[in-house]
Amino acid sequence: MAIPGEQLEVWSHQGSITQSSSTYGTIKRALEASDANYASMEFEVFLQGSYGNDTNIYAESDVDVVIRLDSIFYYDLKELTAGEAAAFQAAYSEDASYSYKSFRGDVVAALVKSFGAPDVKPEKKAVKIKANGGRRGSDVVVAVQFRKYRKFPNTSGARFEEGICFFTSEGDRLVNYPKQHSENLTTKHQATNEWLKPMVRILKNMRGKLVDDGVIGDRVAPSYFLEGLLYNVPKDKFGGSYADTFVAAWNWIVEADWKKFVCPSERHWLVRDSAATSWPVADCELFVNAVTELWNNWC
Repeated sequence: MAIPGEQLEVWSHQGSITQSSSTYGTIKRALEASDANYASMEFEVFLQGSYGNDTNIYAESDVDVVIRLDSIFYYDLKELTAGEAAAFQAAYSEDASYSYKSFRGDVVAALVKSFGAPDVKPEKKAVKIKANGGRRGSDVVVAVQFRKYRKFPNTSGARFEEGICFFTSEGDRLVNYPKQHSENLTTKHQATNEWLKPMVRILKNMRGKLVDDGVIGDRVAPSYFLEGLLYNVPKDKFGGSYADTFVAAWNWIVEADWKKFVCPSERHWLVRDSAATSWPVADCELFVNAVTELWNNWC
């Protein structure tokens, strides 16, 4: 039998934001400390992920924070003509004196000063801050501005898309567009008469049950990709009731060509193999099949 509407209603609710908001404020103050080595530079601290997108559920704990340095930037010139690329190289001929590596080290030092070395652990992609008392666990992404150039006749006439980039502990560069992701997700949410985000929460709770039951691993379906999965569903599939919306949206997803799905930022493909910013095909397929099975055999 299908999952009852009462259960879907419970799963649709947003989790508490009081503790996460307090945690974010604490981390933001630590990152913006006046004695940090980068304090005089241009940078921005902001939320990303479930709490930043209002799709958090009660079971979630970690708060995702980005600190983006804007005093330096990395770039992609692939869409420029040879002349434009030459103009760019001439305009930015000198290397930055402050590196990403130095910035990351200084951010870690600022966090250690505020929270203590035992609670701060640099990991592959982010700096993990352990939960302590009323403070939730957090992941701090240390990033710099990224520019994907569309045109470069000169510095004043340049056209580019602005995102973030950071380097893993293995040296791989990852590029993402968290602000565009959040803005586009909210726009789609409004276009669906505010059905999208509750449906994301329902799907995340379904994932939680599948993980608890041992059907899928806890890394098979990250929240980022679940937001993307529903982002691609046409807006006319949302509405009526949670059950009506799930059936309409899920039937569409099952039959759709996933290779055409985009991430909410609309800068990356959602489902692809061998792409660090995309959902591996096998994981997506495993999750979709598991959710379908959960819906059809609920008891």
